[in-house]
Amino acid sequence: MLATRGGEVRVYDPAGPQREATVDYVRQNLDAVTARIPDGTPGTVSATDDLAAAVADAWLVVEAVPERLDLKTRVFGQLDELAPADAVLASNSSSYASRLFLDRVEHPERVLNVHFYMPPTQNAVDVMSSGKTDRDVLDFMMATLPEYGVHPFEARKESTGFIFNRVWAAIKRECLELVAEGVSTPHDVDGMFQVNTGMKGGPFRMMDQVGLDVVLDIEEHYAAEHPEYPEGPRVLLRDYIDRGRLGVKSGAGFYDDYPTP
Repeated sequence: MLATRGGEVRVYDPAGPQREATVDYVRQNLDAVTARIPDGTPGTVSATDDLAAAVADAWLVVEAVPERLDLKTRVFGQLDELAPADAVLASNSSSYASRLFLDRVEHPERVLNVHFYMPPTQNAVDVMSSGKTDRDVLDFMMATLPEYGVHPFEARKESTGFIFNRVWAAIKRECLELVAEGVSTPHDVDGMFQVNTGMKGGPFRMMDQVGLDVVLDIEEHYAAEHPEYPEGPRVLLRDYIDRGRLGVKSGAGFYDDYPTP
């Protein structure tokens, strides 16, 4: 999304296979995403295992590490130290507010949540203050992201899941509960979803793409805030995870027709 105006995007990941997969994915999708942007020009995307090199001269840094609070806190401390002083530091997290990992950040006024969706043609994003974010930073992001063909929507107060993901979480949770209760199967839920919405996939296929371990982390966080939520969805997810069925990344999840990684 951010490589559509001829600029440079760098990805940091300590794992070589992840770096290679990232660049391959961008190569496969960048032209289609850029074609949606008036006067769009594909930029360059590279990957590195050097965090300082990745953030050098960046105007925006987006954190997208797993949903573990201790990890995010450590990463934001590193970003605050290594990124340029005027760089915006954003979290892609939808289940953790950015105020929760500011302990090691000396300049919280430039930190906020900017939550992207997949695939990259699904180009709405949630923008939410950390509670200490400078209003000028929020306004800058709201004004600048549309230049990349990205449509920002501001969460006007702190909210776990922001806007669209709260709606999606309710759909996802109820789909999981249907299967946990034995009322339906993942394939049938997705099939009915496709018939009634015209979508190519469905909730279970989408969860496989995200990774069932990530889905469970998010559900656990929601449940901690809302103990009234049913436990069935989390029990179902744990069962699949315990059997090594994490989704696309392990070769099988609710579906088993993925290439073996």
